[in-house]
Amino acid sequence: MNSLHGTGVALITPFHNDFSVDLIGLERVVEHNISGGVDYLVVLGTTAETATLTETEKKQVIETVIKTNAGRLPLVLGVGGNNTTLVVEALKTIDLSEFAAILSVSPYYNKPTQEGIYQHFKAISNASPKPVIIYNVPGRTGSNMLPETTLRLATDFKNIIAIKEACGNMLQIKEVLEAKPSKFLVISGDDATALPTVLAGGAGVISVIGQGLPNEFSKMINLGLARKVGEAYEIHHRLEEGMHLIFEEGNPAGIKAIFELLGICTAQVRLPLVKASANLSAKLSSFVKSLNSVSV
Repeated sequence: MNSLHGTGVALITPFHNDFSVDLIGLERVVEHNISGGVDYLVVLGTTAETATLTETEKKQVIETVIKTNAGRLPLVLGVGGNNTTLVVEALKTIDLSEFAAILSVSPYYNKPTQEGIYQHFKAISNASPKPVIIYNVPGRTGSNMLPETTLRLATDFKNIIAIKEACGNMLQIKEVLEAKPSKFLVISGDDATALPTVLAGGAGVISVIGQGLPNEFSKMINLGLARKVGEAYEIHHRLEEGMHLIFEEGNPAGIKAIFELLGICTAQVRLPLVKASANLSAKLSSFVKSLNSVSV
């Protein structure tokens, strides 16, 4: 799908200081990204702190993003979990009419075998009325979806169109890139490996830092897709410190600190997460100021 090439961003869910959902802040986040040049928006992913949202809040977030976006960019909805039956049931009940695809994470905590991961996504593929992006993030799930499983899913199910690959291992990513079906997309799930993945043949990224710095990050990805390697790496090196800093105290504490620095929303997160420390916020402030002092 051409609409899922380039820079996607995994949107945060802004909170007020009393921990209630800040829908006006969410509107500002969406507008910041659209005006910043990103290519698509991912709603209710891990970065959205979806695990801490009520069903009512999830519906409010979805409705707010759809309304604010107003059809300008493709939307992807996170629909995943470690109970396959519940994910399948959700796919049969959620209104997906406004979404180009779903993003579904490999089952976390259960630590399934490769066959278990395959059967999980087979069930999701069979239930989903929309194209499916599978998501491998072993640092969070506790299990790594190996290339042979990814390639098996990509070959066996036409509506499994892409993988968001956040294994952090370029050798594993290249193994998938070299053997995948021609139309299957490999999308980076790590900001730090986004440009190397694109230059190796990937379709783009679903980014965290990109939503705070959309102009700079999307420009880097576009240059990478155009094979303007030197120019792309110039931006990568300017952004690299921030890519690491935002994860220093967990996601999305870091990116929310950047949004607070930008005056878009608070840095508040919900327990069990805590917001960025004063020390990290100071380092992020220095990074943002240094970035703004250089024309990107």
